[in-house]
Amino acid sequence: MLSARQYLLAKFGAIASALRMLIAATPARGQGVEWETLNDEVTALYHAGNYDRAVVVAKKALAVAEKEMSADHSSVATSLNNLAGLYDTQGQYAAAEPLHKRALAIREKALGPDHPDVAQSLNNLAEAYRAQGQYAAAEPLYTRSLAISEKALGKDHPLVATSLNNLAELYRAQGQYAAAEPLYTRSLAIMEKALGKDHPDVATSLNNLALLYKTQGQYAAAEPLYKRSLAIKEKALGPDHPSVATSLNNLAGLYDTQGQYAAAEPLYTRSLAIFEKAHCPDHPLVATSLNNLALLYFKQGQYAAAEPLYTRALAIDEKALGKDHPAVATDLNNLAALYAAQGQYAAAEPLYTRALAIYEKAHGKDHPDVANSLNNLAELYFKQGQYAAAEPLEARAKAIRAIKR
Repeated sequence: MLSARQYLLAKFGAIASALRMLIAATPARGQGVEWETLNDEVTALYHAGNYDRAVVVAKKALAVAEKEMSADHSSVATSLNNLAGLYDTQGQYAAAEPLHKRALAIREKALGPDHPDVAQSLNNLAEAYRAQGQYAAAEPLYTRSLAISEKALGKDHPLVATSLNNLAELYRAQGQYAAAEPLYTRSLAIMEKALGKDHPDVATSLNNLALLYKTQGQYAAAEPLYKRSLAIKEKALGPDHPSVATSLNNLAGLYDTQGQYAAAEPLYTRSLAIFEKAHCPDHPLVATSLNNLALLYFKQGQYAAAEPLYTRALAIDEKALGKDHPAVATDLNNLAALYAAQGQYAAAEPLYTRALAIYEKAHGKDHPDVANSLNNLAELYFKQGQYAAAEPLEARAKAIRAIKR
């Protein structure tokens, strides 16, 4: 089984994504203008999709806040939240988590446990856990965030829609589709009413509901939502924005899943071109696009076209994210599958085993991605007649999938 990275995780425009927000500067009396200026720059860079530069500026903003204000000042929490959110966008969850926790602690102490800013910190910490497959840790944070937002802001506020979307995504990721759908649809309705039908956040809600339908094989229901999401983003953000690239990738993934490769390929290639233009050529989102295009070629038996894309994606992710990042495991898995399909079992085995080790380290031994890796390695052994090696791996994968989550 391939473990294709077909869903990009990025705030406000991500597939299967939580909706997070960077906080605009709200200076306290006597606060220097430098922090405010830096914080505004971080927000602008984020919305422009220039995440690497935004991290640099966010670190400077945090340093200024810590120097000019007390350690428990709300501006410090804002800077912590923003830097953590940028790390989340780049998949650097280990760096993000302590920042989210510190921001949450500051806000609870300064504002009380039922303040909307506390709800935001709960949401963002929950999303970091969800992205790593730590669903049991994420759910109570999401539900507390939702309860605070509904009480403090009213049931039709956009931040309530954010909380509903994110809790829905948690359920979708665990296969609890019946629980997810009404949350997604309510979130979409709130966003449309509060922000207008052509707002980029509405596009994100449409995208996530489309993903739910796609996951369940309801392709006819998903397609118009993906198309509307793409149209909104192109109009609101311009044709070369990274969020547009995400939507192109998702629509391509829908066609890809249905075997409509001719329809998918130009969307994948346009998505890749946008990411390469918007970011540096070695950005993780470029790697994701390379991986998806490579998978498209793999499915069509175009192995010579797929291999250099897979190897470039792997090199980018190892450099940008580190050798033990889950995205690297996905790259290893897919390159291994390419070799296995060509009978190059000796080349495939060390890649599969390294991918398995990374997933176990990053997610724990009972994560669904671990089950997929176990299955892939087992299948490789079965193909070579190594049944004694394959059978315990297959049994372990089956046991993981039987776990109720």
